[in-house]
Amino acid sequence: MSGLRVSGLERLTAGRGLLFGGDYNPEQWPEEVWAEDVALMRDAGVNLVTVGVFSWARLEPEPGARDFGWLDRVMDLMAGAGIAVDLATPTASPPPWLGHLQPETLPVDASGHRLWYGSRNQFCPSSPVYRERALGLVRDLAARYAGHPALALWHVGNEYGQVCHCDVSAQAFRTWLERRYGGLDALNAAWGTTFWSQRYSGWAEILPPRRAPYLVNPTQSLDWQRFCSDALLDHFRAERDVLREHTPDIPVTTNFMGLFKPVDAWRWAAEEDVVSNDCYPDPGDPLAPARTALVHDLMRGLAGGRPWLLMEQAAGAVNWRPHNLPKPPGQLRLESLQALARGADGLCYFQWRASRFGAERFHSAMVPHAGPSTRLHREVRAHGRELRRLGGVAGQPVPARVALVFGWESWWALEEPGRPSDRLRADEQLLAYYLPLWERGVGVDVVPPGAELGGYALVVVPNLFLVTDRDADALTAYVRGGGTLVVGPFSGVVDPDGHVRTGRFPAPLRAVLGASGEEWLPAAGEVGCRWRDGDAFTAHTWTELMAAEGAEAVAGFTGGDLAGRPAVLRHRAGDGVAWYVATLPEPAALAEVMARALADAGVRGEVAELPPGVEAVRRGEVLFLLNHGAATARVDPGGRCEDLLTGAVADGPVTLPPRAVAALRRRT
Repeated sequence: MSGLRVSGLERLTAGRGLLFGGDYNPEQWPEEVWAEDVALMRDAGVNLVTVGVFSWARLEPEPGARDFGWLDRVMDLMAGAGIAVDLATPTASPPPWLGHLQPETLPVDASGHRLWYGSRNQFCPSSPVYRERALGLVRDLAARYAGHPALALWHVGNEYGQVCHCDVSAQAFRTWLERRYGGLDALNAAWGTTFWSQRYSGWAEILPPRRAPYLVNPTQSLDWQRFCSDALLDHFRAERDVLREHTPDIPVTTNFMGLFKPVDAWRWAAEEDVVSNDCYPDPGDPLAPARTALVHDLMRGLAGGRPWLLMEQAAGAVNWRPHNLPKPPGQLRLESLQALARGADGLCYFQWRASRFGAERFHSAMVPHAGPSTRLHREVRAHGRELRRLGGVAGQPVPARVALVFGWESWWALEEPGRPSDRLRADEQLLAYYLPLWERGVGVDVVPPGAELGGYALVVVPNLFLVTDRDADALTAYVRGGGTLVVGPFSGVVDPDGHVRTGRFPAPLRAVLGASGEEWLPAAGEVGCRWRDGDAFTAHTWTELMAAEGAEAVAGFTGGDLAGRPAVLRHRAGDGVAWYVATLPEPAALAEVMARALADAGVRGEVAELPPGVEAVRRGEVLFLLNHGAATARVDPGGRCEDLLTGAVADGPVTLPPRAVAALRRRT
C-alpha cells in the first residue's frame, strides 16, 4: 500500500472531519443559482463536492477548443466557501462531435452493431483516437487546476464497465493474448481448441467472443472478460498518470459499483489512491441491509482495511428501476451511518440538486425539485450537522476475525453458459454465507483468493469454482495450522484456464476436507436433509454425490437417490477444522452450519443477542447499532455506554425505534 494511498483520504478528513457532500453539476444551472447552492451547502455541512463528471462537451465544445471559464468560477466559489472539490476527468461520456466525426471511437456490441451517441459511456476502451482525445483534455485540465486551493481529489471517468467487440478491440485482444501466452501453441492448449475444431493457426483468426450459432469457448470468454477489465484499467492508469505528472500530491480515485461483474476490483483497487463506491440499495429488497453491509465490507477489503469513500448514494428514490420506491423518513441517515460504521470516511450522494432535464430528471437529490424547504433537505441538513459529532471515528479500523473469500476470475468462470445449472450464482452464494454472520453481528473482511489468512479465526469460501494450486495449498495450510474453514459447493472445480480438474472433486481441497465427490446433481425442487444430531431441514437447487474420507457427516440427505449420503461434512485436519457444504441449505440450516463453524473458531458477535433486523458493527471504540427492522428493538451492549449521536448515557439495554441508530462508546 503506497504512502499516497494511505494519506490521501486521511489528509482530507484530518482537516475536515468526515466528508459529506455529493455530485455537483453547476453547468446544468444558471450562474445565479450557484450562490444559493454554496449557501445551502455550508448550512448542510457539505465539505466535498464532485464536479465535472459529464462535462466534456462543455469543456471542449468543438475539437481542440477549451472553455474553462465556467469551471474556474465554480472552483473559486468552492475554495471561497471552504468546500473541497473532487474534480472529475469528464471522459466517461464523449461529446457528440467525437462520435460524429470519428465513429470508430464508438463501441460495437457482440452482434456487430455500433452503439451511438445520445446517452453516455459511448466509447471503445481500445480506441487510440478516443485515448488521444481523452488524454489531451485530461492533460489540459490537470495543468490548469494544479495548485488550485479547492482541488482535493481527482475522480477519473465514471463507473467503468464499457465493453466493445469492434475490430480495434479484436486487435487489442490479440496483443493481450500474445503477452499472456507467448505463442499460439500455448493459447491453443489453454483454450482447449481441439474441441469443436477451434484450433487457431494464426493470430489474425482470433476474435472477441462475438455472437455465434451456439455456445462459445468458455476459456476464450474467460480471457475476454480478463482482457475487458484490463483494457479499461489501462485507460484508467493512463489518465491517472497524466494527473500525477501535474499534481503528484493529489490522490486519484474512480468509483466502483459494488459487486459489479465486468471489472476485477481487486486488480483495480491496487492502482487507486482512494477506494470509492456507488451504492444504491433497493428499498423494496428485504435483504438490502445485509447486501449493502457486504458491499461496504468489500470496499474496506479493497482498501486493504483502510477507510474508503461512499461516492454516490441516493437521498431518496432512484429513477432507473421499473418501480422506484422512495426512502422513508430516516432511511437516508440509516444507510449513510451504516457505511460509516463499516469503514467509510466520506458519505456523498448523487446528486446535490435535482436535474430539471435529461434522463435522470426524476432521480432524487439532496436539494429536490421542491427546493430546500422540504422534509428531504431538512434530513440532509440534520445529517450533515450530526456527522461532526462522529468525527473521531474517521480513520478507525473495523476489526474482523472472519474472512470471506471472493474472486472475480472465479465468478467469471463459474457463470459461463453450459454448466450444470445456471441457478448457482457466485454473488448469491456470497450473500447467503454472509447473511448469518451479519445477523450475529460478526465482523467480516472480504478478501481475494491468495490473501494472507493468518490473522483470521474463520475463513469462509462460499464458492471458488476456479482455484489455483497455490491458493488451494494456502487454504490447506491455513486449516492445518489451526484455522477453521468453510467451503461451499461447486468449489475447486476448474484450474485458471477453466479446465475441469479430473478425478474426485474438489480435487485440490480433497485432503483437507476429508471428503470427495463424483457427481454434481442439480435438484428439481426441495431436497430433504437431517442433522445427524438433530432436526430435519431442506435444501434446494444443487446437490452433490459425496463420500466421507475421514470427515464426519454432520448432516445427510434423507430422500431420493442421495438418501443416507453426506450433505454437510466436518473434518479435523492438523490443528484445524474444515467444513464442506454439498448443497444449498435453507437459510436457517445454513445459519446453523455457520453457528457451528463459529463455535469451532471461537468467534462471537459484538453483542450477546441481536433482535431480527438489528445490525451491530464495531469501528474503533464505537459500537454502532442500526435498526433496519419494522419494530422497536432493545439491545444490551453489555456495559455502560454513551451514545455519541445523542449524548445519552445508558447502563443496560438500548431502545432502538425503526430506522434508529446508536453510536455507543463504552464508559467506565
